[in-house]
Amino acid sequence: MGAWAFERGSLWTIELTERAVVPAWPRVAASLGEVHRENVGPLTAAMGVSSSDPILRRFATGRRCFAARVSDQLAAYGWVSQAAECIGEQEREIRLQLDEAYIWDCATLPAYRRQRLYSALLSYIVAQLRGDGARRIWIGSSLDNRPSLQGFANAGFRPVVTLIYMRLFSLRCSWFIGHPTAPAELVGAARRALVADHERVIGPALFSLSGPARLASCAQLEG
Repeated sequence: MGAWAFERGSLWTIELTERAVVPAWPRVAASLGEVHRENVGPLTAAMGVSSSDPILRRFATGRRCFAARVSDQLAAYGWVSQAAECIGEQEREIRLQLDEAYIWDCATLPAYRRQRLYSALLSYIVAQLRGDGARRIWIGSSLDNRPSLQGFANAGFRPVVTLIYMRLFSLRCSWFIGHPTAPAELVGAARRALVADHERVIGPALFSLSGPARLASCAQLEG
């Protein structure tokens, strides 16, 4: 961990009890489905990691992966957690209720971008999680990642909060800003999911002089 960190992020959600969700469709023929640990080889290659060990560790700790394939080639993927999950760039966890899920670590391989595969994959994941009984799904991204934010909107998600994070050595400061269109109930749910017990809250600002030594969900990913 370096001496300082800075991140501008946005957390979005989709409420599965509110309304029917109109699915997004890709611009190319694609098959969508869940990836299981026995198919870890293509996923390892797509994620660009040298070993399948960290991916197998994710499966072993209950995380799920979904993917879009074009001509039998893995073209896009996204991970899903239904327990506390690490948000590495914000150096914090998102803590989930039993009927919530969090989509994270998504990517579309360069050769398949601009085909709405990401939006279609998110729509597929939402449908699968709805069938599993999820009531609310969270997803987030850097504010600089415009393609991801557009994919969220295409798949029916809506913005809830912006979280601006700064750290200098052990001093951590965040600004938790509700989106103007987000209902107060959703902003409150996001605060419950994101604000840690050790943080001091002053209006929209969150402060702490030292965080937990190692976030449990991050430790699971690191091994």
